[in-house]
Amino acid sequence: MEKKSLLEKILDAGRRVIPKSLFRAAQPIYHYKLALLGAMIYGWPARKIKVVFVTGTKGKTSVCEMVNAVLEAGGQRTALASTLRLKVGEVSEPNKFKMTIRGRFFVQRFLRRAVAAKCDWAIIEMTSEGAKQYRHEFISPTAFIFTNLAPEHLESHGSYEKYVAAKLSIAESLRDVMIINGDDKEASKFLALPAKRKFTYRLKDAEPYTATDHGLEFTWRGSTMRSPLAGEFNLSNWLAALTFGESQNIAVEKMKEAVAKLDLIKGRVEKIKANGFDVIVDYAHTPDSLRAVYQTFAARGKVCVLGNTGGGRDKWKRPLMGQIAAEHCRQIILTDEDPYDEDPKTILDEMIVGIKTDNYKIILDRRVAIRTAMQEAKPGEVVIITGKGTDPYIMGPKGQKTPWSDAEVVREELNHARITGS
Repeated sequence: MEKKSLLEKILDAGRRVIPKSLFRAAQPIYHYKLALLGAMIYGWPARKIKVVFVTGTKGKTSVCEMVNAVLEAGGQRTALASTLRLKVGEVSEPNKFKMTIRGRFFVQRFLRRAVAAKCDWAIIEMTSEGAKQYRHEFISPTAFIFTNLAPEHLESHGSYEKYVAAKLSIAESLRDVMIINGDDKEASKFLALPAKRKFTYRLKDAEPYTATDHGLEFTWRGSTMRSPLAGEFNLSNWLAALTFGESQNIAVEKMKEAVAKLDLIKGRVEKIKANGFDVIVDYAHTPDSLRAVYQTFAARGKVCVLGNTGGGRDKWKRPLMGQIAAEHCRQIILTDEDPYDEDPKTILDEMIVGIKTDNYKIILDRRVAIRTAMQEAKPGEVVIITGKGTDPYIMGPKGQKTPWSDAEVVREELNHARITGS
């Protein structure tokens, strides 16, 4: 991972001595000036490379991976910065920062590295929190992809309207092409923004199609495409990437190869085979994404390991997450996720309000919860572990960070206990 520069260390020290109230009031100016300073220090790298911003509530990371696959199939050299990983050319490493886009000068430094590596494109997953802190400033993207919008980070932004405004601001300096999910209720707001070229994609563009827990088969521009990735939501994600590829004149046959080749996006419906059942590790942390994952496995019995992302945030969704799990899961195991400074039991109690059945148990230790879920799975069923995906830590009180990987824990428990399903 990249080390902090001397200037960044000085800024960190300054934050520790400036009164918090004063710092909060000055944050917008502070972040804007840091973005400007970063662009100047690293030589305005965004002017020397094509950039695509990917934003939305769900699917951003997957779309980034799909866009990367499409561009590489088209012979382009890429850099990628997302929740999942940081990649420049052939060099890729996991993103272990517990945030999608780091602050300070991260984006400008990343773009400078991409330019130095002679990359044609930089693919950047841009969040509303990143936009709120001006991390997209002084980058005029060549392309912008919008996946969807649903309520998230409402405490941080103050309202859903402000959350939408933060997303819209990401496309303000767009140079060329806009790719918009026409099935989303907020599509018109994005399409109203200025852009030289505008494209929409909709699920009907892929008809006829099948989307199951085993993969996708769909029709696009007269060609039948098959993907090992599961779920209708991944079909929508692929349509975003394919529409982008079309805007860049990448041949359909090349993109068809990319669709067939990309068989895993870590922490996104990541399937781990056990003896008699499957385990799914997924990042789903909003009501819509949780429901979508469960519906992908509608035909199978489900044992669901469920927490609630982030103590102190998005408390409104806790009963709803519990309700969705109760509607779809044979057995629910409520567990710790990222409580931060909040009492983990309080978080789970608020989820239980939405569970109107008695098919749940509380096991705060996440490893024990995962082990128990696998022990209780019946042959042919699926264990679905949601909320963290590839998150590298469980975040506790006072900044405590416990190294973590749901997928690694699953594999360790399978190896140690020889779990085969009940």
